[in-house]
Amino acid sequence: MVQKIFILAFFATCHGQLADLLFPRVANTVRQTADSLTNNPVASQATNFAGGLLKNTFNLFTNVPITLARSLTGGDGINGVPGPINDNNLAALSDNFLSEFNFGLGNEDCNLNCDQLITKYGHSVETHDVLTEDGYILKMFRIPSDGPVVYLQHGLLGSADDYIVAGPDSGIAYLLSKEGYDVWLGNSRGCKHSRRHIEMSPSQGAFWDFSWHEVGYYDLPAMINYALNTTGKEKLKYIGHSQGTTAFWVMGSERPEYMDKIALMVALSPVAFMSHMKSPIVRFLAPTGGIIHAFAKTIGLYELAPDNALMRVFRRIACGGGPFAEIMCTNLLFLVAGYNVEQLNVTNLPVIFSHAPSGASAKQFAHYGQEVISGRFRKFDYGSAGNQARYGSSDPPDYDLSRVTAPVSLVYSDADWLCDARDVDMLYSLLPNAIDIHKVPSRNFNHLDFVFAKDVKHLIFERLSKLLARF
Repeated sequence: MVQKIFILAFFATCHGQLADLLFPRVANTVRQTADSLTNNPVASQATNFAGGLLKNTFNLFTNVPITLARSLTGGDGINGVPGPINDNNLAALSDNFLSEFNFGLGNEDCNLNCDQLITKYGHSVETHDVLTEDGYILKMFRIPSDGPVVYLQHGLLGSADDYIVAGPDSGIAYLLSKEGYDVWLGNSRGCKHSRRHIEMSPSQGAFWDFSWHEVGYYDLPAMINYALNTTGKEKLKYIGHSQGTTAFWVMGSERPEYMDKIALMVALSPVAFMSHMKSPIVRFLAPTGGIIHAFAKTIGLYELAPDNALMRVFRRIACGGGPFAEIMCTNLLFLVAGYNVEQLNVTNLPVIFSHAPSGASAKQFAHYGQEVISGRFRKFDYGSAGNQARYGSSDPPDYDLSRVTAPVSLVYSDADWLCDARDVDMLYSLLPNAIDIHKVPSRNFNHLDFVFAKDVKHLIFERLSKLLARF
């Protein structure tokens, strides 16, 4: 009885929508338990006690990452990166935050999908289904033109939507189209647009048995081939953000013949080595990533942060008002990705939250966690026995970056907590054809600002446009 009560209180504390999202199998059991306890006074009192205790525990763990961040950054920041708790914190903007956010809730873009948004802002759009060698069916969006082909690849938990939700004046896909490029937007396996397979369904664990290795080995080649075959062009220009760069390094290392099909690769927040990354939450969780991944598989949790009705409702509830809104919509976000009030378009947050996150495999997160711990850019670590069976060695092999021979431009920022300048320097030194490396001239520019910032056009696109024109 006590165990049931604490489980029930945990789910009540976490909100029903979140419970359904994280543990759908357990949620039904909890509801049944709740029904059985409804008319039991003793159980009701115990439930209230447990709920209060767990609420305090929840509040504690909400504050732990913030306290950890403060201890790591000294409150005022480290190496030019602002800490989440400082004079510029969003608490200073709380008076305007909710009103601006609530105003943005009325934007119809919150309810439009990717192709509807593209059409709304005056562009033609095509949708294409692409079959990978291992049976996944990926959706691509195209803003057609007779110009050079530009391929855009999103980051972890993202989708093609990432390049358009900033709006017609800031969305990179729109800006490229206005300059006459034939824009192709990719969607990697597992995101909301690419949840199909010729034999498996997302309800099966086997569907989610992939990391960003498979994205680079199967997805990128399939979509690049499709775009080039459809347009009749021999080469394209590739723009990747975050995991969109990681997957590219994998493709170059494992399938170097595809480097001949790339006229230029522009890496926004390039991620390969991660030993210096600053995100307190990621650094805190990375050592236990293997345990978390194993536990997630045990309880049938293969997908993280999917885009579904419950997730969308939860985001609306969490961001509707009060201190919890600031935690869910601001501090937690910046704890993971970096902190930048000046580039935060609060009015557009409802649109962003209506399109992201878009889902990903738990194994993708686990693979990144391994990179943080090992300090190396290498294949997934299955343990000594598993590695021996798959790779013929007790340790996973490193990716060979000397095979990434396409021209590469690296674009990074000082305040990006997931992509440290020292790690970018390491990557730059190992790429044989890195044509330049550029730091965004904005002190607090963070990981998400590369696609969502107010000043993407000025800080990112203007230079990007000139670079693309050279190749």
